[in-house]
Order: sequence, then C-alpha cells, then structure tokens
Amino acid sequence: MRVGVIARAGKSFGGGLPALRRALAAAGVADPVWCEVPKGKKAPKQVRRMVAEEGVELLFAWGGDGLVQRCVDTIAGDRLPVELAILPAGTSNLLAANLGIPTELERAVEIGLHGAGRALDAGRFNGERFAVMAGAGFDATLVKEADDLKDRLGRAAYVIGGARNLAAEPFGATIDVDGVRWYDGRATCVLLGNVGALFGGVEIFEDAAPDDGLLELGLLTAETRGEMVRAVARTAVGPAQRSPFVRVTKARTVAVALDRKVRCELDGGDRKKVTSFTVEVEPRALKVRVPRG
Repeated sequence: MRVGVIARAGKSFGGGLPALRRALAAAGVADPVWCEVPKGKKAPKQVRRMVAEEGVELLFAWGGDGLVQRCVDTIAGDRLPVELAILPAGTSNLLAANLGIPTELERAVEIGLHGAGRALDAGRFNGERFAVMAGAGFDATLVKEADDLKDRLGRAAYVIGGARNLAAEPFGATIDVDGVRWYDGRATCVLLGNVGALFGGVEIFEDAAPDDGLLELGLLTAETRGEMVRAVARTAVGPAQRSPFVRVTKARTVAVALDRKVRCELDGGDRKKVTSFTVEVEPRALKVRVPRG
C-alpha cells in the first residue's frame, strides 16, 4: 500500500515531523509520499495530486480539525480511492478524539497503518463537507474569537471566547428538516453534528454515530446571559436537550433561512456569514483508520 503524509507546517506533537518519519520507517514505510502545507486550505490540491499522480492509497493527515476537514471534503467530494489516517497535531482534534485516536505518536501511527477502515458519513454544508460539526451563530462566533487566541492559549482560547459571548445576539430562523417545517422563531445557534463530543470534548449529542446515515441537529434559543449560563451548565453535567433552551433532532437534510447575515463554522474553522444554508448527509462517504475493536 502506497503511503502518503500531508502535514500542516507548524503543527506538532510527540517529537514533531522528524519523529513521524522515524516511526513510519520503523514500521517499514521508509519512503512515504511527503507534502507539507502552510495552511489547511492548501491541502486539497496536494491531496488530489498525491492520489492521482503518486498512487497514494493511505493518507496520513498531520494537523488539527481544519486540515482534516479539508482532506475529508476532498476525499469525499471527489470520491478518491484513498483511506484517511489522522495524526492529531492540532489544538482540539475533535474527530480523532471521537474515533478513539490518541495523541501519542507511535500509537496513532500504528492505528493508521494497521487499524480498521471505518466507513464514515460526511455532512455537506452549502457544498462543503465536514466530519465533526457545522453551525451558525454562537458556536461560529466562539470559533472566530478562539482562532485569534489559540496559538497563544491553546484550549483555553475556547473558554475565553465562550465567556465573551454569553450574551449572544439572537436572529430569526426558519428550519426545515427532511422537507418539513421544524422551527420558526428566534435562535442564537443552529448546530449540526456528525459525532457526539464537541467543544473540548463536551458531549452535545449523546446518541450521535458518525456512520448511521443521519446528522444531529441542535438549536439554542437562549438569548440573555442568564439563559446562556443555564444552557451551558446543563450541557456540562448531562444531555444538552434537557435544557429548556435547547432542541435536538436527527436529520438527513436541513434547510435554514435567517433574517440577517450570521457567521458560520465547519469543524471549528471560521467561514463567511450567510443568510441561508442547506445541509445534507452523505452516508459512508469516506474511510478512516480507527482502533480495532
């Protein structure tokens, strides 16, 4: 099997990229196809090249959720014949954590080379695919503020960003689920999830599975600082849907219309503001190496 590595330059764990080369060589992969990119958005072109021109069949992604999301979008969108192995070198590494991939380099390499290939769903948000989550409102504002801080503060950036936005500005939203009107009213966050643990490992969607052909849809209606504190506290100690300010359902397709431009995010990456978006699930869109058993 031809092995490749796509690495986000500047991201590191477990001894860095030199340690990765040594770990792969020790496992018998002495000459992998190797590419380092300065930003995650530079990855898609290189992923296509590595598969089409270099014959890569197993691709190690070294970086955080941003780089992994770009790889997921490219592999699933182009239906590339390659399996993805995650090396969690980012700040949050949400997909890796949900799949049981550790932040221990040698073990992550072992899972990549010898783990099980698990077929995962992908969500498609206005044409761009994600593996963890997509959202508009409070979560996207939190992500945007955290991006400005996380290089200096790491995970603490998300806590600070959340504290700054506890009194989020609400917006009007109409939401159709699988073609039927599900909500029409005020909201502060519309969140789609493919896995359960989000935002630093907090379990938002307790019944989520990344291979069930469904996405989780969560709606936050809290507007005041007090209501936001109650909703966040409820989520921290148990299922989010037990809060009176949270609604949750499952969906194959979601169509959202907003009464003003609202910031969006995909897998923790900031995206431009929108006034509407559609989300669809793409069942079993790609294979990812996970721990056996």
